[in-house]
Amino acid sequence: MTAVGGARRRALRDGDRQIDTAHLLHSLVEADPETAAVLDEGDRLARVLGYLVQRSIGYGLRWQRAAEETGSGLPVVRGGGNGAAGWSPAAATALAGAFERAVRRGDRRVRGLDLLAALAADPGNRAAEVLRRAGVDALALTARIEEPSQQV
Repeated sequence: MTAVGGARRRALRDGDRQIDTAHLLHSLVEADPETAAVLDEGDRLARVLGYLVQRSIGYGLRWQRAAEETGSGLPVVRGGGNGAAGWSPAAATALAGAFERAVRRGDRRVRGLDLLAALAADPGNRAAEVLRRAGVDALALTARIEEPSQQV
């Protein structure tokens, strides 16, 4: 998935200790047309990108000082509370959730919308915080992703 590679590059460039859910969301919005389309209602896509860019230039400084945890009580993926090597626990959990969603759909390949739905499922992660601040309702977003018109 292109978004994963983009998230790695973004974290490295930003000097972050771990790849977190905001890195994943930023790369996903930039790299995946389906994700951009599902967020492109009114000015929400522009607002999401605005918050993510702010994070890159200083908004996220408080995030650089602390590891991202999963905030909703969702189970952390196997491997313990520190997530997979180089990934925040919330990002590792979101990736696992995206794979599970693809399998339930009968696909071996994860789509950007799978990852977006997984990011939105944990209201305590950084990506969900960005979405909330941009005026995106996670439940409504998930419903849009589940619409038959979004299934390819």
